[in-house]
Amino acid sequence: MSENEPLTEPLTEPPAEPVTDLDARYSEEKAEPTDWSQAVSRLSAAEVFWLSTVRPDGRPHVTPLIAVWQDGGLHFCTGADERKAKNLRHNQNVVLTTGSNALHEGYDLVFEGEAVRVTDETRLRALAGAYVEKYGKEWTFEVRDGCFVGAGGPAPVFRVAPRTAFGFAKDPYGQTRWQFT
Repeated sequence: MSENEPLTEPLTEPPAEPVTDLDARYSEEKAEPTDWSQAVSRLSAAEVFWLSTVRPDGRPHVTPLIAVWQDGGLHFCTGADERKAKNLRHNQNVVLTTGSNALHEGYDLVFEGEAVRVTDETRLRALAGAYVEKYGKEWTFEVRDGCFVGAGGPAPVFRVAPRTAFGFAKDPYGQTRWQFT
């Protein structure tokens, strides 16, 4: 693997159940920690995510994208020459966020981890099917040469397994932290 290629590795087992804590400093008295299974349900159902990466010069970059939950991680794709792909060649640490823009309703999730390239074509075909199932036929991809291939050309696919995640409840306000070992 060259210095400019993102990390790739075989699929590992989905992470074990995380350590779950409610942070009382940012939670109302009647708040309770959210179970990780509820967070996974929300991640699976969310349509739009915001991906934060770091440019080679250290400046942040944030962009909206779609993603699917499968095999214990969030998966997204990007064109090889897009800014986020270029950033991932230098630093695979990312944050994905999703939730509601409302202040007093909904639930927000912040998901930290490392974006690892998926190249196994069997896994990619399963992910391509998951994109169509979740987002519709306009998100149909062929799988070729370790990438999704669509109208915009080849798109590398990345998996982000959780390292740490945060859930922000809004009624009552509560901050849950899930730490994976």
